[in-house]
This record gives sequence, C-alpha cells and structure tokens, in this order.
Amino acid sequence: MIDFGLPDYPRSTARLAPSRPVVLCLSGHDPSGGAGLQADIEALLAQCCHAAPAVTALTVQDTVDVSDFRVLDRDWVLAQAHAVIADMPVAAVKLGMLGSVEMVDTVLMIMDKLPGVPLVCDPVLRAGGGGALGKEDVGFAMRERLFAVSTIATPNLPEARILAELPEGSADQCAEKLLPYIEHLLITGGHGDESEVHNRLYLRDGSRHDFTCARLPGSYHGSGCTLASTLAGRLALGQDLIGAVKTALDYTWRTLRDAEQPGRGQFVPRRLPLDFS
Repeated sequence: MIDFGLPDYPRSTARLAPSRPVVLCLSGHDPSGGAGLQADIEALLAQCCHAAPAVTALTVQDTVDVSDFRVLDRDWVLAQAHAVIADMPVAAVKLGMLGSVEMVDTVLMIMDKLPGVPLVCDPVLRAGGGGALGKEDVGFAMRERLFAVSTIATPNLPEARILAELPEGSADQCAEKLLPYIEHLLITGGHGDESEVHNRLYLRDGSRHDFTCARLPGSYHGSGCTLASTLAGRLALGQDLIGAVKTALDYTWRTLRDAEQPGRGQFVPRRLPLDFS
C-alpha cells in the first residue's frame, strides 16, 4: 500500500451535510457539451441540486447543428430511470430530447412511479442550428399525452408553433391553443428582431406574467436546456412556480451574457462557476 502521508482520520457513518434535492433528467447526449445532459448537470449544480441524468438519445452534433441522432430502446431508458427512483428521493423531473413517440410513452411509464413530482417539459423538437430532433408526430404526442402530466412546458416560439400547429402564430395564439392541454406554459422569445426579449408565462386561469430582458448579440447552443433544468431545480428546492420561472430566466440570461465560443458555431452558455456578479 502506498503511504501518501495523510492523517488517519476516523471514519464516521453520520452524514456530513443534508443531501441536495435530486432532479431526474431525461435528455439526449450532446457530444459538444453545449446542450443536452451536460447542460442539465451544470445548470442543476449551479442551483445546488443533484442531477441524475438518464440518457434518452445519442446525437451527432456540434455547435453548428445536429447531423444525426439515435433514440435509445425503451428498456434501457426505463432501467436507468427505475434505478434512480429506487435509490434516491426524486424531487423533480426535467425532460429534454425524446425523439420518438415511443419515448413519450416511456416518460409516462416513468411518471407513474413519481406521483405528485413536478415535471418540467422542454419540448426539444429542433436543434439550435435548425435540424429536426424527431418526427412531427413527436410534438403531437407531447401535446396530447405528455402535457397532461407536466407541471410546465418551456417551448420557444418556433417550438410552440409546432406544438400548436400554427405555422405563423403569435405567442398569445399558441398559448390559447395549448393551455387546454397544460396548466402552465412558458413561451420564450428571442427569435425575432425586437430589441428586447419577451418571455411570457401563461396560466390556464387566464393570467399572464411577462418577463423582459435585454437582447444579447449572437446565437446560443443549449439555452433552452439551461432554462428548463434551472426551473426544475428551483421547483425541487421548493420555490413557487412564478418565482422559479423568474429565477430561471435571470440565471439563464447571465449564462448567455458570459457565454463562450468553443467551436465554429453558436456560443455555449457559461453555466459555471457559480459567481455571476
């Protein structure tokens, strides 16, 4: 045995600190590290949560665009999720790329094991570069079946248009079409030419909350993943939904303000370190 010269501290079976809230992440893997599960993990670390990442799909992508993807078999995804659920108290669930109707049904099977646990649905239907991450029927299945068990969905406006089947619809028009399916809907802006970004939280009771932030130059890879993961983390910590949305939007904007460009394409949010002053 190698002697490293370290003091022989007595072992203790007592926990040194309370466990952080566990967030089960069902998302795809992005090898560029900008989006997907790495974005989930980093954003949740910044919220002082523990990410439990279960892979739903493998992708071939970089910071420019996605070129291919493969959805994992249902049994593999169920095995990953059930291993986490049997071992840890899951405080929230975050959905990212699903990629197939079968994976939508798989999520429903997983949520049957987690009654009452908040679910943040990020309907990842397009990569940042515009490439499709599933057939059109995936969005339909999300709206018709998955929204019913979701606490909130966080589409950007192009995704909201796909989900609402309104190719030219405004955020208000999309919300009107989607709110019968889900109680809370956050439609994020930033896809037009306006000088400010308008993010709109719609509630089924008819109320609406608007959150405005300054537009930043450039385009970003993984901003939606960052937002949804942060929101799931805030809900896992017990923050109220409207407050959690505001916190998640503020944090995400700061990660974009400090973003890096590690490749030839989009900027990647700088989710860590924790100090964004």
